[in-house]
Amino acid sequence: MTDAALSHGHADPHHLRGLQAASEQAGPAPKRIVTGYGFWIFLLSDIIMFACFFAAYAVLSSATAGGPTGTQLFDWRNVAIETVLLLFSSFACGLASIAAAIRSQRWFQLAMLATAILGGCFLVLEFREFADMIARDAGPTRSAFLSAFFTLVGCHGLHVSVGLLCLLTMMAQVYAKGFRADIQRRLLCFSLFWHALDIIWVAIFSMVYLLGSHA
Repeated sequence: MTDAALSHGHADPHHLRGLQAASEQAGPAPKRIVTGYGFWIFLLSDIIMFACFFAAYAVLSSATAGGPTGTQLFDWRNVAIETVLLLFSSFACGLASIAAAIRSQRWFQLAMLATAILGGCFLVLEFREFADMIARDAGPTRSAFLSAFFTLVGCHGLHVSVGLLCLLTMMAQVYAKGFRADIQRRLLCFSLFWHALDIIWVAIFSMVYLLGSHA
């Protein structure tokens, strides 16, 4: 059937019914695709928020008001350990996704537990860093630079805390209900969220700690 025949109204009724049936069989997109797409939109909105925080930090990084600078405050060994912990937690999260795909309860729980431990250690080190800075009279109210620093890095830490709560919830759900389709979709969203946090931390490490120390 050519386009010319269709345009002149000579379309085969059987052919048209076949096209209609094919369109009805196609139906809406699977829930896994819809969920993943919707969560990507959420992540993009979150990245826009972090981009605003990065822009504010870039503008205020030199506004120390006579207070301590990043070179005087940042502990390179602590930051390096934090980065390694978060990178390995992302790797463990990837292993958990593979275990979920093959429906291995044991390896999934072990990989998620490793992700939780690494993420928890990251938060402990970050909290110690904040507490040490505040003890040295370098809290968020000391200068615009420190306000921007605590807002950016603290917001990332808050996201990691929320991610850990979601992680523990996923472990409990998989243990109780197995790898159901709806739980698999939630695992996909959690994996996207956790890897996005890893990417944002790499940007924080590069812009805040690396450039800040040299500045």
